[in-house]
Amino acid sequence: MGVVSREFNVGNGFFLGVEQSATGRAWRDRLDERGSARALAIAQRHDLPELLARILSGRNVDVDAVEAFLDPAIKRSMPDPNVLTAMPDAAVRLADAIVRGESVAIFGDYDVDGATSAALLARFLRRAGIEPLIHIPDRLFEGYGPNVEAIRSLAARGATLIVTVDCGTTSIEPLTHAATLGVDVVVVDHHQADEVLPPAVAIVNPNRRDDLSGLGHLAAVGLTFMTVVATNRELRRRGFWTGERAEPDLLSFLDDVALGTVADVVPLIGLNRAFVAKGLIALRRRQRVGHTSLMDVARLNGPPQAWHLGFLLGPRINAGGRIGRADLGVRLLIEDDPDAAAKIAAELDRLNRERQVIELETVTQAEAEAMAALGLEDKGAVVVTAAEGWHPGVVGLVAARLKEKFGRPAFAIALEPGGVGTGSGRSIPGVDIGRAVQRAVAEGLIEKGGGHAMAAGVTLRKAALAPLRAFLETTLAPDVAVARRANGLLIDGAISGSAANADLVAMIERAGPFGSGNPEPVIALPAHTVVYAEEVGQAHVRARFKSADGAFVNAIAFRAAGQKLGATLLQNRGRQVHAAGSLALDRWNGEERVQFRLTDVAPAEPFAGRP
Repeated sequence: MGVVSREFNVGNGFFLGVEQSATGRAWRDRLDERGSARALAIAQRHDLPELLARILSGRNVDVDAVEAFLDPAIKRSMPDPNVLTAMPDAAVRLADAIVRGESVAIFGDYDVDGATSAALLARFLRRAGIEPLIHIPDRLFEGYGPNVEAIRSLAARGATLIVTVDCGTTSIEPLTHAATLGVDVVVVDHHQADEVLPPAVAIVNPNRRDDLSGLGHLAAVGLTFMTVVATNRELRRRGFWTGERAEPDLLSFLDDVALGTVADVVPLIGLNRAFVAKGLIALRRRQRVGHTSLMDVARLNGPPQAWHLGFLLGPRINAGGRIGRADLGVRLLIEDDPDAAAKIAAELDRLNRERQVIELETVTQAEAEAMAALGLEDKGAVVVTAAEGWHPGVVGLVAARLKEKFGRPAFAIALEPGGVGTGSGRSIPGVDIGRAVQRAVAEGLIEKGGGHAMAAGVTLRKAALAPLRAFLETTLAPDVAVARRANGLLIDGAISGSAANADLVAMIERAGPFGSGNPEPVIALPAHTVVYAEEVGQAHVRARFKSADGAFVNAIAFRAAGQKLGATLLQNRGRQVHAAGSLALDRWNGEERVQFRLTDVAPAEPFAGRP
């Protein structure tokens, strides 16, 4: 297979000798000596290829845990739902509502995690004979989480139980109002909690301070699934599933769990990884009308992979909440009529294209502001950008792009003419911006805010921008400094172009699904010649490499045009480079071929140790 590892760590300790690449990073072997020894033991005991063994070792898979890792099972990974604080109370109250035939309302967030959580719970309630009311707040007019007016409206429509999903943990005033109206509330959420919780029958949140479940890495949709499991068990105990009402196959709901988990960028470890692995299998069956319509409009012809959920399906679900009708995503996911689903999916696709145009314009402005603030010396721990006229629905995407470009936590804030701004932040591994935002709220710097380690939302006055910047710089600088020092590109292994085939891709995918917490393996192509490089599509750079043995590898560098990576590719046509990236199968017009997705390149000197 042409896999080479240790001999590519040359005398200076850098992989292939790359001390500074096109993107400014040092390349290092993901495995230290202990990791290499573990990889050898994995390969020998389990009779696995060297590269796969290296990948597993690089993700800290113990020799005895290899079989379980390669076959992530829900039954083996998921604990009893009752380990979550307040879960027994939540399950009993939901079961009571189902048995009594109460009017149940679902209040969800407007992102993919919220949409899939609401859709999953709605499907379960429908199977139990309850047609729920569903409310997804308008991002512009209502903002994040429950609000008093929406609570009052749901109560007026007859709701006696409101279940909030992916929100509610910090909604003291709205939930207090629900109590005064005689409406019970169950909260299913994963955002960080304050010491004082709102009044509710149950608040299921592994990040509340008295929860010892250790499930804080779950997305809201994963917690919603566990709530459904607990409720279903309670209904079974009561003898509810009898006669004509068949007990649902809960594993069929994992398509929603996979989509929400990947889109919310929570770590794909433990139970999350099992959720996504089995959810992808459910999606590949194409048995759900709404999901199938979504895959069709995204032109996803082959079996969906985890990255498809994050980059193709998730953005379209999100487009409704960002710049269109907030409930479009939920409506699609629970739709059973093919014609109706196709219309909703087409509308989401149109909105997504519109969103891309708005995002690109905003990113250009935000990058210019960030570069001016950081200066030529590239100083500063955090990027905070703000402007009037930005669409609040794209600020999270803009923050993510800023974080990628500048390698540090970033915030993008849309300012309204009245001086109030709403924005989002995205972070880098090792820097918890959710906790920092909570502290900013507690100290009175901003009006509202919350989130989790990697993402947060804020509401503030324009006058608070400078104090917030200063606060974040002081609070996050130590962690950012540590994280940026560790910002090397970790390489899992090296191959020649001739080894880049479909069998190798399938072998690597055995260690998936890949995403946050289980990073996609980074493979190096040592000393390959750039025989072709051109800008294509929306700021991408397509390239072709030739190895010393004459094999060719087709490559693509997404969003690299105008960036250092793209410029290096274009400037090195006809020259040898070391290339780093991931391997995938590209399906186009019924044909399947291997594609190398470029992460980084570095100019190469002739290299004697190539495979």
